[in-house]
Amino acid sequence: MFVHPLFLWALTAVAVPIIIHLFNFRRYKKVYFTNVKFLKELQEESKSRSRLKELLILTARCLAIASLVLAFCQPFIPGADTPKNTGNKAISLYIDNSFSMENVNRQGPLLEIAKSRAREVIKAFGNSDKFQVITNDFEGRHQRFHTKEDALSVIDEIKVSPSVRQLSDVIKRQADFLNGSELNNRKIYVFSDAQKSTFDLERIPADTSFKLTLIPVKANRVNNVYVDSCWFETPLQQKGFIQKLHATIVNSGAVNMDAGSAKLFLNGQQIAISSFSVESGSKAEVCFTFECRGEGFNYGSIKIEDYPIAFDDELFFAFNSKVNISVCLINGKGQPAANPLASLFKSDSLFRLNELNEQTIDYNAFKTSDVLVLNQLSELSSGLSSELVKFTGQGGSVLIFPAQGAQPQTYNPALAALGLPALGALDSVPLKTDKIELASKFYSGVFEKMEDRLNLPLVNKHFKLLKGTHSDLSSVLLLQNGDDLLGFTTKNNASMYLFTAPLGESATNFARHALFVPTIYQVCFNSLKASPLSYQVGSNVVIHLKNDLLMQEQPPHIKQVKGTVDIIPEMRTVNNGLFLFTRGQLTRPGFYEVERGNAPLLPLAFNFSRTESDLKAYSSDDLQKMISDKNMKHVSLIDEADNDISKQVLEGAEGKKLWKLFILLALLFLVVEVALLRLLK
Repeated sequence: MFVHPLFLWALTAVAVPIIIHLFNFRRYKKVYFTNVKFLKELQEESKSRSRLKELLILTARCLAIASLVLAFCQPFIPGADTPKNTGNKAISLYIDNSFSMENVNRQGPLLEIAKSRAREVIKAFGNSDKFQVITNDFEGRHQRFHTKEDALSVIDEIKVSPSVRQLSDVIKRQADFLNGSELNNRKIYVFSDAQKSTFDLERIPADTSFKLTLIPVKANRVNNVYVDSCWFETPLQQKGFIQKLHATIVNSGAVNMDAGSAKLFLNGQQIAISSFSVESGSKAEVCFTFECRGEGFNYGSIKIEDYPIAFDDELFFAFNSKVNISVCLINGKGQPAANPLASLFKSDSLFRLNELNEQTIDYNAFKTSDVLVLNQLSELSSGLSSELVKFTGQGGSVLIFPAQGAQPQTYNPALAALGLPALGALDSVPLKTDKIELASKFYSGVFEKMEDRLNLPLVNKHFKLLKGTHSDLSSVLLLQNGDDLLGFTTKNNASMYLFTAPLGESATNFARHALFVPTIYQVCFNSLKASPLSYQVGSNVVIHLKNDLLMQEQPPHIKQVKGTVDIIPEMRTVNNGLFLFTRGQLTRPGFYEVERGNAPLLPLAFNFSRTESDLKAYSSDDLQKMISDKNMKHVSLIDEADNDISKQVLEGAEGKKLWKLFILLALLFLVVEVALLRLLK
């Protein structure tokens, strides 16, 4: 094949030496001799030799001219992935600048090696070709073509970034950009460590509009130990209470870590340390026990030491140790203002109580509540039932104490809507609470030691639950006859609790029993939705704020603690809740807080994504097998072991060029012609 086939018309120049040879205009003078017998023999022999010499010279001249013409046509032998299109090229280069490219091999950091190889690829093409350089950052300047010189400058400026992209997303972005250009000869080059967590080559569509070339770089060792996540045992952290914080340490490398140490920092002070051992390819859990001494916003981190990948050696987290649980208490008819439930909630600053009565229920109060407590209502109306369903649908918890004189038919439609069993007849046989059902984990963390003989509440009256209607009910307290005293069901991330005995003195002594306070507390604690301790930078984080902030006009801000970052996130009201969307605007790890009118609302912590922490990567053999198995004819691979890839790039992009060979042949034939003229007599 030829790059410039139009130059083949110049082969007509071969006719010039042929014409000169055929029409030799030299004139011969005849000389007559008496006896020419011996002269004829000499003439015939000389004429044969002269004709052979002229034919050899003619052949050399013709071949020299033909070789010169073919050299200008730039012939080449096409490779397996050489495009049929000729002319200027549109070339897109993706350089993976994620954190995993901080790893090293014998030549240095992987990112620097990738940049060096990208320069080699650019230098292998012509000055008239156009280049796009793209990284994980997806910046605006990545969406335009550069000249050869400008592309080299852009590569020099590339640095490691926390952004993480799937290969399929990058290739799609490159393909969309190249397809918008007028140039038909399109090529994509990928320089990456082929990390398995992001290198989803199998998801790349078979697009024949471009040729894709993979140029992997590989680290000497694949070693990395990192802090993956952390969590508290309980959803509520309060000042003065002992807290247990768990963390997961992951070893994604090939070497065991036998004596590692993890340090816990809280509000700038190191307060705990824990040792760990973690085998290659596994994880270990460490636990920190500490007293929460700070009231309000607390900012902490868990830190280990590891080399050379260090971005994931510290995990930031934040929590609020001053949390109020909003309780809406609805009292039934005839319930005194100083009933046990109201007294309990009013005596503890942990609770923010909104007390209503059955005759005048303000349904708007449900929007700002975490827990609804129905204290012996005479009936559950259809309007209240629909509001309860809406409330639990948004994640709220409901605790129901039936009234002693309640008619089951006025309760059961609402109970059925909440997924709770129906009430049967009122049983007046005195019974003792038989046991606490520990399998439900309702009282988890309440009892240090469970005694065999416990003084449990007495029950004189309770509603039986209809058989077959409470298959999903989890039992918490059981009576001696096997009936449920307290049970709950969970639906749509909400919990509904049903106490089968009225709370009055004539029905039970539960309100005066030592189990009353921890039971009500557990209901309220379990209603809390544990706020995430940390978020991921660069992602669209969704932050949920309390409903009572909806009516304020000032927009909330997210500000960096001891920093300059200050953004106004997108704000939406969904199901009477206020949600903030960061849209990837926060790119620096560390501590932040949500503010509104200079009033802090919520502490936040952001960390780098741990996707890059798992350094397992595809080898060249793995990639080649994947290309073959998937029959990806538009994808090729340049082995990472090759130091000089320019030759492979040119052969893959333009085939094996032969113009230099034909230049040498033209010179050779000219030398042959001169030799024939001078040496052959």
